[in-house]
Amino acid sequence: MREIVFDTETTGVNFKDGDRVVEIGMVELFDLIPTGNTFHTYVNPIIPMPVEAQRIHGLSSEFLRQHPTFADPQVVDAMLEFIGDAQLVAHNAEFDRGFLNAELKRLGKPLIGKERCVDTVVIARKKHPGAPASLDALCRRYSIDTSERGFHGALLDARLLSAVYLELMGGAERRLALYDEASEVSASGSILAPGSWPVHPPRPRALRPLITEREQEAHAAFIKGLAAPALWNQPSQA
Repeated sequence: MREIVFDTETTGVNFKDGDRVVEIGMVELFDLIPTGNTFHTYVNPIIPMPVEAQRIHGLSSEFLRQHPTFADPQVVDAMLEFIGDAQLVAHNAEFDRGFLNAELKRLGKPLIGKERCVDTVVIARKKHPGAPASLDALCRRYSIDTSERGFHGALLDARLLSAVYLELMGGAERRLALYDEASEVSASGSILAPGSWPVHPPRPRALRPLITEREQEAHAAFIKGLAAPALWNQPSQA
């Protein structure tokens, strides 16, 4: 299942008073796992940046004037294309949905329906009643590293939220569940024969290697030096 975790930064807290979006960050998930595909843009709000808002996200009017307005196709059209028909996930979703819809409404674009959005605040409060449900509090609960989070940032917060969302939905062990060798249950609850199991599409963009080029070369040399019967020297059967 494709989902988009998203976050926005704004000039204030009320789009009805004319506050505008200044940053959008989105992270693509497939079956709760980030694919590596993201969307990020800063947005020129046209209006001045209040000091109180700048203290939160660190984005000044001078900086934002260098970036396109929401009406620019590289913002609105690129964002809508990235979203597609995916389910949307946000922390306090009505805040972010309200701001995006206000921007979309100004341009006569289709609005984002409430039914498309999953609110992780609601999930957190049900799962941990009485406990703090802020993004920072949930990151602490699930030992998610927030050391890079100085100012609030839309893409960084969307990445943190994607990790929190996985935990709220069952944690990493959800991905380790063993499948029955004879059948699998579909999303509708019906039993699928092995030959009709859903095939996941390839990763949109390969993940960056976690080792250096020198380490890769050393590893290749080590494998080459192994005896011929070694498993790593056998032709792939895939």
